Amino acid sequence: MLKIGIITGTTRPGRNNIAVANWVKEIADQRKDVSFELVDILDYELPLLDEAIPASMGQYMNDHTKKWASKVAELDGFVFVTPEYNHSFSPSLKNALDYVYAEWNNKAAGFVSYGSAGGVRAVEQLRQIMAELQVADVRAQVILSLFTDFENFSVFKPDARHENNVNAMLDQLIAWSGALKTLR
Repeated sequence: MLKIGIITGTTRPGRNNIAVANWVKEIADQRKDVSFELVDILDYELPLLDEAIPASMGQYMNDHTKKWASKVAELDGFVFVTPEYNHSFSPSLKNALDYVYAEWNNKAAGFVSYGSAGGVRAVEQLRQIMAELQVADVRAQVILSLFTDFENFSVFKPDARHENNVNAMLDQLIAWSGALKTLR
């Protein structure tokens, strides 16, 4: 059975991210063909990148890196739940992505984004990084607005129509994750 990680995209105090990630997981858990896991990058306590050797060499020195590498390695695909900060994604997500390399390779990713412009600019940048990490990103994307899907910009109340978008993204992600598993 495929295992997909729903990865939080920020560690910021007071973040909306956990509510959005839990909503995605609730929808995903209705499926019986794949296993889903919420992976909160905050739980890995990754300091600003502190590995002396580039991740592409796979010679991790720190226990926190080894723990993170193990988690990423066991997953077949990823749903990145990302806010948009200043036309980009969070520095904590970039840091988590940069810590490991081979563990991301030949897997697939989908995106759920939110922000004043739906988080689309954050995802555009994430797609470029996915290419460098050899992660195939799917076309279907879930775009949430701080104006219409959050009450007072803080209480997550998604429009019901987004559930269809989540399932469309998951359909593509599951197909690609299964196909790419044959390469690993």
